[in-house]
Amino acid sequence: MDSPQSYRRAIPPGAGITHWQGPDGWEFRRFDWPAAGATKRGSILFEGGRGDIFEKYLEVFAHWHAQGWSITSLDWRGQGGSGRVSPDSHVGHIEDFGTYIADFAAFWAEWQQAAVGPKILMGHSMGGHLILRAMIEGVAKPDAAVLVAPMLGLHSPLGARLGERMAKFLGGVGNSARPAWKGNERPATTVTRQALLTHDRARYDDEIFWQRTKPELLLGPPSWRWVMQAFESTRRQRDDPRLKTMTVPTLLIVAEADKLVNPKAALQVAGKLPDVRVVRFGRESSHEVLREGDAVRNRAIGEIDLFLAARARA
Repeated sequence: MDSPQSYRRAIPPGAGITHWQGPDGWEFRRFDWPAAGATKRGSILFEGGRGDIFEKYLEVFAHWHAQGWSITSLDWRGQGGSGRVSPDSHVGHIEDFGTYIADFAAFWAEWQQAAVGPKILMGHSMGGHLILRAMIEGVAKPDAAVLVAPMLGLHSPLGARLGERMAKFLGGVGNSARPAWKGNERPATTVTRQALLTHDRARYDDEIFWQRTKPELLLGPPSWRWVMQAFESTRRQRDDPRLKTMTVPTLLIVAEADKLVNPKAALQVAGKLPDVRVVRFGRESSHEVLREGDAVRNRAIGEIDLFLAARARA
């Protein structure tokens, strides 16, 4: 059997990249890697963050696939290989985060009908925020959920309230679909993009490999409208009383030194969930916990495996 590392820059044999059409005719790119033979254990639907592509997670997908999990991932509207929303294909734009939820609701309804065994939802960053929102809004009820460095609050030097007010002020002037800043990640920082994402140079280079191999998948900065919606949607989520009644067993992995999303907001939300386990990482981990150095990554994967073994039995 090939090692998970061998899949970092190659689509695995047996996996397929296809397209799914949403109810409004929008075309989305999807990845499916069915479990084979008698080892079938269940089904994982993994949703990445803003600007993510599923190719970044092939290594960890290979780990779960070897354990008998079928893996599916869908590129969000406006990014990856899904249809773009902005006339500028490098700007990550959305008018309303509710559109993401509507897209996900339609896909989940189809996917969960065909999925075999326990159904697991996993989300990284923006994906973590959106799948949690889907669960508390009753759109999806998986057997268990894993939120990895979820975007439950934005990392703003001004704080959440003032940051949201400033975003609405700046984004409300002119075309809100214009890029909020020039670079791909946070503005006004001397920290390199790699340092924001992972300490592991080789895994960071894997992403660059895919961007160069498939340049059409590359996404740049968000639009002002995306930033405004991100502040609003995460604020509403943190204050949502339905958090206290969301009974899906949840594992929440927090990188406390995260400079892209607010880890304190994630811990605040965790305190309201009735069935949650929280795993914390310190300065050893940046935002992309599952693509960190081996010590961090292996611990995170081990925690996920233990959680699934205990809470996602067939």
